[in-house]
Amino acid sequence: MTTGNIAQPHARLGAPAYPLDTVRLDDAITSLGSGVRAWADMSLAQRSRLLERTHESIARNVTRWTRTAADIKGVDPESQLVGEEWMSGPYAALAGFSSAAASLRRLAAGSSPVDGIEPAKTAGGRLTWKVLPADLLESVLFHGFSARVWTLPGVTAEEVRTGAGLGARQLGRAGGISLVLGAGNITSIGPLDVLTELIAHNRASLLKINPSLAPLLSVYREALGPLIDADLLRIVQGGAEVGQYLSEHPDISHVHITGSITTHDRIVWGEHGSDHSDAPVLGKPITSELGGVSPIIVVPGAWSKADLRFQAENIATMRLHNAGHNCIAAQTIIIDAHWSQRDEFLHALKDALERIDSRTPWYAGSQNRLHQAAADHENVESFSHGQRLLVTIDSDQPADVETTEYFAAVLGIKIISAGNSTAEHRSENSAAFLRSAVDYANDRLAGTLGANVIIAPGTHKALGSRFDAEIERLRYGSIGINVWTGLAFLTPKATWGAFPGHSLKDVQSGIGVVHNMLLIPQTERTVVSGPFRPFPRSVLGGEFSLFPKPPWFVTARSAARTGRALTEFAASPSWAKLPSIFFHAFQA
Repeated sequence: MTTGNIAQPHARLGAPAYPLDTVRLDDAITSLGSGVRAWADMSLAQRSRLLERTHESIARNVTRWTRTAADIKGVDPESQLVGEEWMSGPYAALAGFSSAAASLRRLAAGSSPVDGIEPAKTAGGRLTWKVLPADLLESVLFHGFSARVWTLPGVTAEEVRTGAGLGARQLGRAGGISLVLGAGNITSIGPLDVLTELIAHNRASLLKINPSLAPLLSVYREALGPLIDADLLRIVQGGAEVGQYLSEHPDISHVHITGSITTHDRIVWGEHGSDHSDAPVLGKPITSELGGVSPIIVVPGAWSKADLRFQAENIATMRLHNAGHNCIAAQTIIIDAHWSQRDEFLHALKDALERIDSRTPWYAGSQNRLHQAAADHENVESFSHGQRLLVTIDSDQPADVETTEYFAAVLGIKIISAGNSTAEHRSENSAAFLRSAVDYANDRLAGTLGANVIIAPGTHKALGSRFDAEIERLRYGSIGINVWTGLAFLTPKATWGAFPGHSLKDVQSGIGVVHNMLLIPQTERTVVSGPFRPFPRSVLGGEFSLFPKPPWFVTARSAARTGRALTEFAASPSWAKLPSIFFHAFQA
């Protein structure tokens, strides 16, 4: 076992105490009951205008939102890491509300939100719908990137076109009140979950924010003011006692949680229902997004030194974004034992983990989880003063890094032996490895939220339809090809959630989807893809992409400026704002 010193936990303030004020909570629920009935009577044009006003209100609060989020996480205001807060906070919220309003306008005009999108078909018969880029402006802004929503096998294009709109097609229907239990890590999650409840399901929301984001309460109330004024949203703070009272309230018709499987099961099965043998104590529907252990499948190929360094930073970003406190953070890297550049790649990865600026974990319990991960495994290396761990999985027995979402900077390495090492059978070896890696990800790793695949263009071309078939076999709700699945979260028209088919007794990464701002019915997954190399090496390597180092990379030196420029663009899109975005982006 090779370990460095694990940094000791910093002193933290205890979680704030929240009294259980049932009178105020009951009053909030009563107001929401009136609001959701008024929503049912609104026309689609009125609904769209309400979302537009909310978008405008968010835009007026983006600076305060970002500054408060950075303060919560201990990020220096001058740090490039502030870019994470711009992009995953107000940028994502603005993009979501803008896309939702546009879909309602289309429905009001008598068309479908997916009109103009011609679906493609996979070998397995699923239809896929391009949701990024959606227009010429996005084609320029996200040059070289794409996102496609896949619908379930057997669903026809006509069924999608006539069903797109979901609850928005059910004017006059009041869906009740949803308790939205917000996450404590990414600041746009709660507002976007509320948006999904409203437009897809006709439900008003009582949003209980996580105690870790308590300083954002006044920001949320100001930014989402139009929904609050319309009695479609109330925002409260509270601990477990408040959550329990609200989840059991007779006038709450639905619960949605973004969080841990432990919290989900406590709500559904009660304090002593971990064996799931009795009936659920929660007597109402619940949807969820619960994270998991996300894989990164590294398909062997011929990579340059620049490729090795770039992809090491790509993978490091998947783990280190937000100090590792992400439900979609990559956790287990799958590598071919016969890849001739395996050791070079691992060296580049270790260098990135040590070289990238140190960041103190800020989420409650993260230091304890780092200590636990070090204790749980035999072969552990530590980096960045013990704040980052690399675990080699060297046994056929399940390892904790395969089954436990650490929610901290812990990465596992799984080396798989498939095929052989002879150069003349390189494509066959890559195909054999990819097949084995997909089996491993599907069968051994906990959860189905997101999976990442990294593959060089030449290898992708050589595999052809075999690569597409393996992507189709991956059972994950979002899949990223050469790009972190976090892009699916940032793309408002993409779906976000676990692979379908889980149950309360085996919930894994959750049940249901959020976002999906084209309101596409019967979805299965979203696949996002990007260039293997940044510009200009992308063009020199045969990829048509003019995108520089992505601003979400933890090594992007201009991420804060680019994130702010992107947020200003999302507040009011125009061609005139593109030069500023590109100017900052190309300084990354």
